[in-house]
Amino acid sequence: MGKTTGFKEIPRQDRTHACVTERITHYREFTLALGDAEVRAQGARCMDCGIPFCHSGCPVDNNIPDWNDLVYQGDWRTATDVLHSTNNFPEFTGRICPAPCQESCTLNITDEPVTIKTIECAIADKAWEQGWIQPQPATQRTGKKVAIVGSGPAGLAAAQQLARAGHQVVVYEREDRIGGLLRYGIPDFKMDKA
Repeated sequence: MGKTTGFKEIPRQDRTHACVTERITHYREFTLALGDAEVRAQGARCMDCGIPFCHSGCPVDNNIPDWNDLVYQGDWRTATDVLHSTNNFPEFTGRICPAPCQESCTLNITDEPVTIKTIECAIADKAWEQGWIQPQPATQRTGKKVAIVGSGPAGLAAAQQLARAGHQVVVYEREDRIGGLLRYGIPDFKMDKA
């Protein structure tokens, strides 16, 4: 996992923000992503601590050390698959999750946890850029119909899983557009709706 001494050799580096004079001219996201090399270096800081406390801190139980190591090794495609095995929408969580996994990281003892949220966001962004995120329709249909009420993250995740299981899914939303809290509760500067 990662580089054995990476957490000692590589300083913590996280995303930064655009300067205030630029931010006040628009409502778009203003977080500046790290480059691939910097993200890989941050993945190397994951120290394979034996008991990955980041797992217990993560509400969706992501396989964090696994995808950190894959990013460090430069295997972004497999990192995408591992991330999506436990998280339907890492492009959301990589931007808006308060990252309790980082608070649980063993390296947080010295206030320098692995930048898990940044790595997660980088994996999701690269997957979209490379076209790796594709529909995964069920190979067989069950003939069962399921109604999902609400098109927020939970409703969309449930719909995705049920559709992959072969059920016919219909999502109902009372608002004029889908997204629930993601669309109507989170400002564009935190998560661009495109």
